[in-house]
Amino acid sequence: MRRAAWLLVLAALYAACIAVVQPDLPRLWAGLPRLAHWLAGAFPPDFSGLPDLLRRAAETVAIATLGTSLAALLALPLALMAARPVAPIPALYHPARALLDALRGIDGFVFALIFVAAVGLGPFAGMLGVALHSAGSIAKLWSEALETADPAPVEAALSAGGSRAQAAAVILLPETLPQTLSALLYVWEFNIRASTVLGLVGAGGLGQELKNAVDLLDFARVLAILIIVIALVLAADRLSATLRRRLA
Repeated sequence: MRRAAWLLVLAALYAACIAVVQPDLPRLWAGLPRLAHWLAGAFPPDFSGLPDLLRRAAETVAIATLGTSLAALLALPLALMAARPVAPIPALYHPARALLDALRGIDGFVFALIFVAAVGLGPFAGMLGVALHSAGSIAKLWSEALETADPAPVEAALSAGGSRAQAAAVILLPETLPQTLSALLYVWEFNIRASTVLGLVGAGGLGQELKNAVDLLDFARVLAILIIVIALVLAADRLSATLRRRLA
């Protein structure tokens, strides 16, 4: 009976989602020829003005790298407050967890849009947007690594009169360093992908060129930009995977 009830709930959820989204297969079928026409017009890709595209690609990498680094600085105190074994003020544990959820719940794209309004157009706004969203993700991963570490050394340090901050600095952080660095590299790799679209709101990077090309229906240019995006993502993925293997 319980399983049947869960299946009914799941069916009701899907029915509600379908009612909201209203999938229309005939409309998709009718739009396929238009899509095929655009794809046919995208060949060969237009790499004219390649230096400008490479400059935008460098902006994308810089936004992701600086944003992730700033996020790590913000995440460290948040992770310590959100990890039960070493939380310096236990009463802040749940508020810290709520803050992490809030930062992760607001997408970096939304943060970038807000910062564009606050500091103006350009990659600086994108970097700030990436940093705030990523701080929540990094702190969440780091706090979980701290909580799942072997508690015995921490308990011994506390029994010997050490503070929670000392136990974290001397024992837990060095012990969990491979996991925390691996998580940081994973978030950096994700931010490379995410930063490619921040230009859609004026936050710099390849997204700005992509938006201009789509607005002009210049699909040969769109394809060239997408090729560069894929190359960036593949390079970041390979580099991140190599470094994570060395940390393991």
